[in-house]
Amino acid sequence: MTRRLIKSGFSRCFKVLDFLIKPSNMKFFIDTANLRDIEEAKELGILDGVTTNPSLMAKEGVCGIANIERHYRIIAEMVEGDISAEVISTDFKGMVEEGKRLADLAPNIVVKVPMIKDGVKALSYFANIGIRTNCTLVFSSAQAILAAKAGATYVSPFIGRIDDTNWDGMDLIAEMSAIYNIQGFESQILAASIRSSKHIVDAALAGANVVTCPLNAIYGMLNHPLTNIGLAKFLEDYHKLNGLATASSIIGTAQV
Repeated sequence: MTRRLIKSGFSRCFKVLDFLIKPSNMKFFIDTANLRDIEEAKELGILDGVTTNPSLMAKEGVCGIANIERHYRIIAEMVEGDISAEVISTDFKGMVEEGKRLADLAPNIVVKVPMIKDGVKALSYFANIGIRTNCTLVFSSAQAILAAKAGATYVSPFIGRIDDTNWDGMDLIAEMSAIYNIQGFESQILAASIRSSKHIVDAALAGANVVTCPLNAIYGMLNHPLTNIGLAKFLEDYHKLNGLATASSIIGTAQV
């Protein structure tokens, strides 16, 4: 019995170590329904996908089923990567009907489903018929296990909202990463409710497969005072050197 426990312990340790040394490439999604922001992120050359929700659609003044679906189609055409489109229904039958309709809009649409009882049933149903999903509103490792077991393609813990409750959202990312690795779950951890560039860095360190964030958080990653100081110094030296070279050429020519 003791030997089995020790062997099991070593096996788990090796799985975690394998995860730690295994290279991965964190994806960048933008969390918006604003077409201009999506285009800007795309122009950076780092955009892998888009996440949306009813609140983001409302922010852009997109309302009515026909207009919302048209907006999803436009986004899906703009970006080659996965586009999360959220169901509004909260019952199993409604989520299935709505999810099928959303999935038919474009091949890169991922159906976004809430972490509720009927949502878990819908995740399992969609997995069985080949529709990819994003389980949203995840706030605990227990919920993350249910979502992964049901076959969610992505599982979205809401980091910023967890931080608002005086708990570190990154702890949840780290727990999910360890659990998924040990148990062999294939769901990808999609860190959501990202509010700063530091959140993005911390999510990468904690093991997130994907981060979804507003454009300003992505642009925030560009900023460092030493970069600005260094660039200003390089340009200053360049212009000084060019100025001296031009002056020397003029003086030399005049002397000849």
